[in-house]
Amino acid sequence: MTDTTVKDEDPRPLRVIADEIFRDWKAMRERGESHPAWPYADAMRSLGSIEESYYADSGRSVVRYFISNAAAWRGETAKRVKAELKAMLDG
Repeated sequence: MTDTTVKDEDPRPLRVIADEIFRDWKAMRERGESHPAWPYADAMRSLGSIEESYYADSGRSVVRYFISNAAAWRGETAKRVKAELKAMLDG
């Protein structure tokens, strides 16, 4: 019997996802540190996975707070990245 199970790829490191967020989300870049999602996207730049910590915050909480503060980020990239982050939280 052949194993036909599709193996999920390893999730991208959060630092890679954060770089994509900063490249794509112009409004957040323009507002800089005053944007409510900025500190969480910036924290993700220091994390490899949601299992790591950013000072006293878990990677999971950083990702959750980013998602909750990123409602204004729209478009195909935003949809894909938010889905990717939510999948990490569910996994």
